[in-house]
This record gives sequence, C-alpha cells and structure tokens, in this order.
Amino acid sequence: MNYTIYIVEDEKNLNELLTMYLKNEGWSVTSCLTGTEARSLINQPPHLWILDIMLPDIDGYQLIREIKAATPDVPVIFISARDADIDRVLGLELGSDDYISKPFLPRELVIRVQKLLSRTYSEEVSTLINLSPYQIDEQVRIAYLNGQEVNLTSKEFDLLQLFLHNQGQAFSREQILTNLWGSDYFGTDRVVDDLVRRLRKKMPDLKLETIYGYGYRMLKG
Repeated sequence: MNYTIYIVEDEKNLNELLTMYLKNEGWSVTSCLTGTEARSLINQPPHLWILDIMLPDIDGYQLIREIKAATPDVPVIFISARDADIDRVLGLELGSDDYISKPFLPRELVIRVQKLLSRTYSEEVSTLINLSPYQIDEQVRIAYLNGQEVNLTSKEFDLLQLFLHNQGQAFSREQILTNLWGSDYFGTDRVVDDLVRRLRKKMPDLKLETIYGYGYRMLKG
C-alpha cells in the first residue's frame, strides 16, 4: 500500500535525510519545516504524522491537539531532542502512538514507521464480496454494480444475503419467510414472491432460479 506520511521537522538537513529514507520505502512523503505549514495540511490527513516537539512557531503539543481533534485515528510519532519521561508521558496523553529521542538513526525511524503502519492498517481488509457482476459490502449493507450503489431496501438486502451465503441451496417460501420475518409472521407467503420479484428487477444479473411449487435458489458461480 502506498502510505502517505507527513514529517514535521524544523532542522532542514535532518528533515531532508528522513524524507529521503521514508521515500526509499515507497511511501509518499510531505515535509514541513514549521508548525504553520503542518497546520495547513490537517484537513488533508495522511496515514501517519512524524512530528517534532520543538518547532519554531507552534510547539508539537499544540499541533498534536489539533491533529487529534480533526483526525483522532491517524497515528503520530513524536520526535524530541529531550529524552525526558515527562515528554513521553505528555505525548502519550495527547495521543501520540510512538516516541523517538534524538539523536537516532534514520533506519530506526523507518522500522518504527513500518511497525506502526502495519499495526494500524493491517486489519483494514476489504469487506466487498464479489458476486459477479455485483460487489456486496455486508458491513454497510450495500450492493454495488460497476461502483454504483444498488438501491435495496432492508428486506431486499436480507434476501440477497440469505442467497449469497447459501448458493446452490433451495429454499421454500416458508423457509424464506422464517429467515427474513421470523417464525411468528402471520400472512401469505406471496410476500416472498413479491420480494424476489423486486430483487430481480433491481439486480437482473443475479442467478436466481425459481423452483415452481416450492421456492427459489441462487445458482453457484
């Protein structure tokens, strides 16, 4: 993944050196020499901030407050020339995810960045399920066709989900009623036919097969 990193460091030579090392990892890096420059980027959040505490205009503590207020989930690594416990504690209290004291080897920072990015973003797994030509996101309960949302009602999505997880299995109308409306539903099973008809109209490429006199099934593949 091409991560975006913002580095805020007022020592120009160090800034350039660290930027070079980070870019060598294939990451997109934007460097700032002042807190004011960094502040202008807060509403265009990166995947990670690397932030020096001691800046010439705005101190890093104020900057991290503003960063975390706008984007609380974006991780921050603090850099400080002072190896003081109070800096570490205050940084953690304000939301920093790691802390590195000067002087340090650029490679050490790269390793810390790698670990933090992996820890933060490794669980970001796509929730899209391919049901050609559709993509189904069960987490947000949306179906897509060519990137465009298919406008399904809640019950239509429930029916789609039932078939999605049971491809090849035949369901009677009564079984669909029980799965979608519960066993205490009172009414005609024709509501199932109407629901299937609406789903087919909105998603005509679904491989839904009618089993006459019984119910429906979604064909595999």
